Amino acid sequence: MAAEKTTGTTDGSSGDSPRVYDEISSIAQLMYSVRTKGELGTILAREVQKYSPFDLQIIGGRLNAEIEKLPSPYREAIRPCFREQLFGKHHLLLAMHHSRAFERLETPVRDRERFEKFCRMLPEGSLAWNDSSERNPYFRHPKNRLFYYLIAAFTMFVLDEPGHPVGMPFPGGFKVERRGRDYYCLIRDKEKEIFYSICNFCPALQSEEPGQAR
Repeated sequence: MAAEKTTGTTDGSSGDSPRVYDEISSIAQLMYSVRTKGELGTILAREVQKYSPFDLQIIGGRLNAEIEKLPSPYREAIRPCFREQLFGKHHLLLAMHHSRAFERLETPVRDRERFEKFCRMLPEGSLAWNDSSERNPYFRHPKNRLFYYLIAAFTMFVLDEPGHPVGMPFPGGFKVERRGRDYYCLIRDKEKEIFYSICNFCPALQSEEPGQAR
């Protein structure tokens, strides 16, 4: 895997950004080398287990802080979806690991090109979110952003599910949908200019714009 290191926009909290970049690059390289979903799940579980209870509290606190910025009643509607996206899938990842489900999962990773692009994005994407307005340095550490990407990788490339869970609402009353074996999302193709958005790597299909026929 050839990950291109650029300066990007960092959050100002990581004076050790080169070291962090190299650490995340090593993880991305391991992910890139896998062939099966089981191999990927094993690597992701191993990395996620490195997060302490304190780390998870910080990540959860940041998630809650972001949710509280949203207007009501949208805030109440989306809260359980965000919790499921991050911590529900975290629990499932570890449960599958402890049950040795990944040892039996020999299915190849689907859409290899999309997966490899995700791995190449990972190091730079983990350092690129601009959180300079956040006063708590623990909230804006790249390690916490990496957790978000590790869980997204499990969801999108092991489970073959959309990065945002089915039923997740968006402003305007639209939701992530499942129709038969396919998933649809209204914002699937809306964040192409944001290179670190998980939407660019999501297996969901773009759903119709409002007013278009299905």
